[in-house]
Amino acid sequence: MNFFRGVMGGQAAGPQPSGADTIQKLCDRVASSTLLEDRRDAVRALKSLSKKYRMEVGVQAMDHLINILQTDRSDSEILGYALDTLYNIICNDEEEEQDEASQKQADDLGAKFTEAFIQNAEHITLLLTLLEEFDFHVRWPGVKLLTALLKSQCVPVQSIILVSPMGVSRLMDLLADSREVIRNDGLLLLQQLTKGNAAIQKIVAFENAFERLLDIITEEGSSDGGIVVEDCLLLLLNLLKNNSSNQNFFKEGSFIQRMRPWFEVGDDNSGWSAQKVTNLHLMLQLVRVMVSPVNSPGATASCQKSMFQCGLLQQLCTILMATGVPADILTESSVHASQTINTVSEVIRGSQVNQDYFASVNAPSNPPRPAIVVLLMSMVNERQPFVLRCAVLYCFQCFLYKNQKGQGEIVATLLPSTIDANSISAGQLLCGGLFSADSLSNWCAAVALAHALQDNLIQKEQLLRVQLATSLGKPPVSLLQQCTNILSQGDKISRRTKSEKGSKVQTRVGLLMLLCTWINNCPIAVTHFLHNQENVPFLTAQISENLGEDERLVQGLCALLLGICIYYNDNSLENYTKEKLKQLIEKRIGKENFVEKLGFITKHELYSRAGQKPQPVFLSPEQMLFDHEFTKLVKELEGVITKAVHKSSEEEKKEEEVKKTLEQHDNIVTQYKELIREQDAKIQELKEQVATMTSQNEEMQTTVAQQLSQIQQHKDQYNILKLKLGKENQGQANPPQGDGSHVNGMQTEEVSQLREEMEELRNQYALLQTQLRDKEVLIETLRSEGSEPAEGAPAGPINTELLKELELLRSQVQTQTAEISQLKTENQDLLKRVETGSIDATPSGDASVDASNMAELESRLAAQTSEIGRLKEEVRGLTQGRAHLEQQEASATSSVAILQTEKAKLQTDLQESKKEQDDLLMLLADQDQKILNLKQRLKDLGHTVEEDDDLDTMRDQTDEDEEEDEDED
Repeated sequence: MNFFRGVMGGQAAGPQPSGADTIQKLCDRVASSTLLEDRRDAVRALKSLSKKYRMEVGVQAMDHLINILQTDRSDSEILGYALDTLYNIICNDEEEEQDEASQKQADDLGAKFTEAFIQNAEHITLLLTLLEEFDFHVRWPGVKLLTALLKSQCVPVQSIILVSPMGVSRLMDLLADSREVIRNDGLLLLQQLTKGNAAIQKIVAFENAFERLLDIITEEGSSDGGIVVEDCLLLLLNLLKNNSSNQNFFKEGSFIQRMRPWFEVGDDNSGWSAQKVTNLHLMLQLVRVMVSPVNSPGATASCQKSMFQCGLLQQLCTILMATGVPADILTESSVHASQTINTVSEVIRGSQVNQDYFASVNAPSNPPRPAIVVLLMSMVNERQPFVLRCAVLYCFQCFLYKNQKGQGEIVATLLPSTIDANSISAGQLLCGGLFSADSLSNWCAAVALAHALQDNLIQKEQLLRVQLATSLGKPPVSLLQQCTNILSQGDKISRRTKSEKGSKVQTRVGLLMLLCTWINNCPIAVTHFLHNQENVPFLTAQISENLGEDERLVQGLCALLLGICIYYNDNSLENYTKEKLKQLIEKRIGKENFVEKLGFITKHELYSRAGQKPQPVFLSPEQMLFDHEFTKLVKELEGVITKAVHKSSEEEKKEEEVKKTLEQHDNIVTQYKELIREQDAKIQELKEQVATMTSQNEEMQTTVAQQLSQIQQHKDQYNILKLKLGKENQGQANPPQGDGSHVNGMQTEEVSQLREEMEELRNQYALLQTQLRDKEVLIETLRSEGSEPAEGAPAGPINTELLKELELLRSQVQTQTAEISQLKTENQDLLKRVETGSIDATPSGDASVDASNMAELESRLAAQTSEIGRLKEEVRGLTQGRAHLEQQEASATSSVAILQTEKAKLQTDLQESKKEQDDLLMLLADQDQKILNLKQRLKDLGHTVEEDDDLDTMRDQTDEDEEEDEDED
């Protein structure tokens, strides 16, 4: 401690050491001290000097401090001092007020020390490892130090953390820390970490960041929360902006539904704090990120659908129409990135369901008015703030984007049959703004009305019916004519007030954009415009004059309008045909001069700015000259108008003739294509039917094979029985003597039982004879039918095989029947002998009859009777099997006949289809030859003809189909 007393202010007799000397001694102490307490005290002293002597501590002590982090891991106190010291030398002290030069010098110093620290990537890895320590004195300074490194050198530090094992995961654990100060600083750290790095953004998102951040926002009170909510929202914006993968993950995770409670602001909307306004701005900006026009159309549409289904759009409209909402919530300024009205605009843009809902929203007024009308009232009111009017214009444009239904509803409010004098409509507000004295209102109304006509030919024609009453005693004029009248009046005013720079230029530009959009691709509107004898001279006069810089844009738009009149002219007016208009340009303006004036539009400095994104963003009202959709129209028309002006009448006529001829041929080819397509479908259907029939035929053949197998099994069983009967008959051919003595000793009861059995055998034999005759008739019938099978039918061989099998079975049954008859005869003889008395019923008393012979004869008779019963059962089973086989044969014969009929029908259809295709090929060949002749004529005339592969492709396809049909045949 004596050392520190001498260093830090003890009563020393000698001169006081300088700061650099003191820091050098402290660094030596840190490097050489063996006791942990001494090193800790030295690092604490360096920390206290690090803010005042930032340069000296950074140069001399950085390596020693890093070494402390590596070696003294067991002592959290010295680690905390070392981390705080490194933070002080890397991070600028934001509390000190410095001039610009001093601030720049401090920033350069921080960047220099940061580069020295991250020169070795292991230092960042070491810092990430220290963040796993739960001790507050280590974790909190580590978070602050890593945040300062990211602020100073973001990209290099991001690269190191990205490749560090579990680097991002360790930082995500900070959000789960129970100590709010560490969690809040962890939010700041993740903000810096996720800036501009899509890979890290994806990793953070898949580390469950969305769930944690939304939970923190809810815990902190959502929009009523403090700075922590703002930090969470800024981090969410970093993760989602320009990151389609994270946006999809956010939507699929049902996190959009959790955003809805943010906008439940309640009825008391007065006196919002600045923090709440900031939070709501960021929340609205987060919604816009999900539905931004720069996202892929599919992803935007999916998010718009989710926002409508969960009620988020309804909640935003409630805020939009609520009374007492601060004005800056409804507008967008350079300070805030997003507001309610612009958010609603992008949520409904291009979504028919959302647009329909927005059209049904009413403002809480008496009487209730549609939200669109209330917004338009603000747009055409010159007293409203400029940013509010721009936001309303964007909302109206998004409402009409790809919404033909909405366009029709807006135009309908201008038609005479739908005008309601007792209410204010959108059409009336647009007309009022179009003809007001405020140039900004003129421009906004003209652009809004142009969006009601965008890509909608029906509404362009409907708007021609609109008539306006200019003054009492004068007839009404059309809206189209009134726009041209205002143009000419604006030109006169501009000539009288040349000293006022840019007078009425904004109004004239807006009206010219409206007229160009209106008559574009609408020949009827072109005819109405040219019908007024003053319009064409006015345009040519505007284009031909040499005016100042501010009037060049008006000249370019006039040239565009005149070019549209040429390109979409149907030559219905004799005085203003295409040819006469081009001659007028050549005489009064000059073709080269005309094209040069047309090019003034795209060369204007505000043209490219307007074409960047759909939302109109202007710093001042004077910059509102171009609309985003109009820039697309200029790109589309500039080239075709230039070509149309330079073409001669003969070239144009030839081109029209060739175009008509090609259109006719294209129509014919299209018809043939459709016909061939239909026939291909029919052929495919027939092929499928043939395949089905073939499959059924195969199944039937399999069934027949199974039946044949069963017949073979029955045959085998029959042969076995036959062999058994043969052996038994051979054994009974020579019966032993003495059987007569046995019969004489039989009881009368046994004889009557034998008679009953013989009678039953007679009945069965008669039944078998009847069935056998029936089977013979059936076999003869099948034989006669199978002798003449149909051509190509598979039934002939099958019937012949079945007949052979049945004939063999029949012979076997007959053999068995004969054997049964023989047994019957033997039994009858035995009974006859008993009845006639040829065998004496009384015992003869002959003692020579052996008792063993009697027993043997008796057992043989019983066995014979049992065998007869068994044979009867076998004969009955064979008869039933044969009947089943005959039934299956009849069913198979019927199915084969049906298949033969279907096959003959399919063959006929295929022949007819081939004939029709041959006819079509002949017609296509003729058409091909005609088209080739026409192309050759065009080439001879000097025209460039693009090669068309459609006919070749069609012929190749037809040839392939024909080859497939031949292969199938």
